[in-house]
Amino acid sequence: MLDPDFKTTFAAKVRAGETQMLPGCFDAMSALMAEKAGAQAVFTSGFAVSASHLGFPDVELYTMTENLTVVRNIANAVTVPVVADTDTGYGNAINVMRTVREFEQAGVCGMVFEDQTAPKRCAAAANQLEIIPAYEHAAKIRAAVEARRDPDTLIIARTDAMTEDDSIERARMYVEAGADLIQPISRTFTDFAGLKRLRDAVGVPLSLQILGWLEKDLTSKQIGTVAGLACYPLVGLMSAARAMQDNYARLIADGGTLALPHPVMSMADFKTFIGFEEIEDRQAQFLLMDLKAAKVS
Repeated sequence: MLDPDFKTTFAAKVRAGETQMLPGCFDAMSALMAEKAGAQAVFTSGFAVSASHLGFPDVELYTMTENLTVVRNIANAVTVPVVADTDTGYGNAINVMRTVREFEQAGVCGMVFEDQTAPKRCAAAANQLEIIPAYEHAAKIRAAVEARRDPDTLIIARTDAMTEDDSIERARMYVEAGADLIQPISRTFTDFAGLKRLRDAVGVPLSLQILGWLEKDLTSKQIGTVAGLACYPLVGLMSAARAMQDNYARLIADGGTLALPHPVMSMADFKTFIGFEEIEDRQAQFLLMDLKAAKVS
């Protein structure tokens, strides 16, 4: 679990525009992998959660409580800040208030709320997106800010508007409603100059999903100029998907594991990673002591 002081420091850095890099994760193990690799914070990707837990595309098929279970497990597994993809908030402004309370209690440091209609569609894949009126999403952001119990919990407003002018206009409304950061979608802003215009117009740092052209064309210096959060939502999912797809195919084709295309972690290394030694130490400390105490009594 996260130290509360770490959350305060994290929020202060993000709000000041000191860009924090967040690998995307989809379960407790992927989050733990990211932390042990050196990540100072992680992001829970709805796209990845839907794929890994339901085997379905990111069209908000999972419920708030299903997403909450995944996110709570992640927050319990790591000691770094967790920022959660909370989709549309799973309803209207009143639903958003419950979502904020539940996810805040689960241990997250920030939540992303998007202005699509519910159920939403994946902005990276859908041909057409439907968004709610700007005033309605601004009300949802106000509700989220009102519902949070800790002022260091970041409220991130995402706009899926398809034109730069509409995106900027909406983003200004969301900041006025209390959003700490603004998250655009990559297909709306097609170059760094556009992102800079958005950042200057709203007066708060951006939360960027580093996908598509942002991943190929933006430099780390440019990202640092405009972003408080730089999230890489699908690196973990796509890495795991490719390795499993290739290794499973070879396993089935060969009927064995001698020629797997991707090396696998040894059992010894995995036991160390997942914490078997710590559990065994605690078993020796507590379970054996209980047995000894039982014999004495």
